[in-house]
Amino acid sequence: MLQVYKAGQGRYVRVCTAIGVAVVLIILAWFTWLMLDRHVSNDFSFKMYLEYGIPALQFVAMALVAAYYLNKPVFVDFLIATESEMKKVSWSSRPELIGSTSVVIITVLLLALFIYIADYVFIGGMSAGWPIPFTSLRIPGLGLW
Repeated sequence: MLQVYKAGQGRYVRVCTAIGVAVVLIILAWFTWLMLDRHVSNDFSFKMYLEYGIPALQFVAMALVAAYYLNKPVFVDFLIATESEMKKVSWSSRPELIGSTSVVIITVLLLALFIYIADYVFIGGMSAGWPIPFTSLRIPGLGLW
């Protein structure tokens, strides 16, 4: 009944996509269970069936929908093309990757330090009334203050 379209191609991308979809569905089912646990009264005799049955049915239904859409020819061809393009990529070597990452981290830290110092100076200056108080910044015609 359910045949896999181009079964031998794009295996890794399909598996990773299926894992990603499964994680999202598990989180969705967990969230549904959490909401039902909070909002269904403890007096309700079928509470356990609702708490576990609805998320389980939701997971199964969404998994079947995901399996259907993950097996559509257009989507499968896209995944196969993606995997073939990823094989063509020239990946950076480990030392180059470490060097580039170090440059980015140092740049971000220096920029954060600069922004912190500038903010500290401006906040300190404004609270001391430097360079001019805000009340004297009235600009005619703009309607500010």
